Amino acid sequence: MKVHIEVIHNETINPSSPTPHHLRQYKLSFLDQISPPVFMPLVLFYPKEDCTNLTNSELSNRFKKSLSDALTRFYPLAGRVKDNLYIDCNDEGVYYVEAKVDCQLHEFLEDPIPAELNKFLPCALDDGNELVAIVQVTLFSCGGIAVGLGISHKVADGLSFFVFLNTWAAIARGDSDIASPLFDSAKLFPPKALTGFEPRTGIVKENIVSKRFVFDASAIAALRAKYTDNTSIEYATRPTRIEALSAFIWSRFMASTQPKSDPNKIYTVLHAINLRTRLDPPLPNNYFGNISRIAISVPSMDADNRYSDIVNQVRKSIRDVNVDYVKKLQESEDHLNFMKERSASISKGEVVPFSFTSLCRFPIYEADFGWGKPVWVGSARLTFKNLVTFFDANSGNGIEAWVNLKEDDMAKFERDEEFLTHVSSTPNVTTTVL
Repeated sequence: MKVHIEVIHNETINPSSPTPHHLRQYKLSFLDQISPPVFMPLVLFYPKEDCTNLTNSELSNRFKKSLSDALTRFYPLAGRVKDNLYIDCNDEGVYYVEAKVDCQLHEFLEDPIPAELNKFLPCALDDGNELVAIVQVTLFSCGGIAVGLGISHKVADGLSFFVFLNTWAAIARGDSDIASPLFDSAKLFPPKALTGFEPRTGIVKENIVSKRFVFDASAIAALRAKYTDNTSIEYATRPTRIEALSAFIWSRFMASTQPKSDPNKIYTVLHAINLRTRLDPPLPNNYFGNISRIAISVPSMDADNRYSDIVNQVRKSIRDVNVDYVKKLQESEDHLNFMKERSASISKGEVVPFSFTSLCRFPIYEADFGWGKPVWVGSARLTFKNLVTFFDANSGNGIEAWVNLKEDDMAKFERDEEFLTHVSSTPNVTTTVL
């Protein structure tokens, strides 16, 4: 449903202790530099029943004090990005908004519209300028709460996002055994001169539609079976849930929107890959920054191409992001030159990318601020076309796919009959709220 949100108050939240002078300039790594200047968004929803012992004033104070304490550990988030080179860790603070919404939480969750979730964030995702992090706490008329958090992709990837979120929540509920983040990514991936590369490539402000599609466990199992290659010894293992879903969604996107593929265009599939496990030695999860990259595959466009071939090609591209790949990323200019060429090709329309990022098995439902875990976690309408984000469903073994497409492409995609046969017909999330 559509909602009207009224801002009650806004301020900046500063770290509870000043950042030491020797930490005042936080260098961006090469991978930070080439990341787009947009906020990664999440909105977490908490029902009234879990917060009955706290007044609105007490809730507000708990959020703000714990955020202030968390920023002492994550001091770059309270700074300002400068010239795509470094963060001035000047303790200017996180932009923080308190608001109220004119509906009850269960009403909103009956049919959560992705574009409406943007209203639970204090600014547009590509409009943060030098800001590193933004927070909005919104009260529903029933007493339920939405916590919206955005962290700039210039300084963090998805795993780092959750390291901060769950540290903030742990501080709020009074935990004392909290691991501090490690801030050394610029030593691993030294910054480079980016002349000729535009990090904003691909950002689109208009005509993007975001839809949320839910796949239940049985539909996912059917797709995994469908995409299993029984003819190949190398790829005989059953595809993962994400491999099967991404291959299915891409194939239906191509069938519904590109019925006659253009021989002058290259159609690519991208998957975001965590590099921490691919370094030698591996890095711990609390290593902060953009320690991730993309695996790119170019699935065959042959008319007789089998479903399993798409999975095999994707799997090979992911497997190729290995220790040797990371060493080349650290030591040579090849990746930057590739990114420059790719950006130019995308701008000219010669390359049609389709991107997937998976937050499945990430701790998205662990943020307990002292009154229980969120009943549901959602994203927002993003600023990129042909982008899908996967989330574990809040119950069972299902997966939510948040699909961002151009308006005319979405109109065709969401009517595709084969796609619809696998999508759940009851995508609401109210069962655990009511």
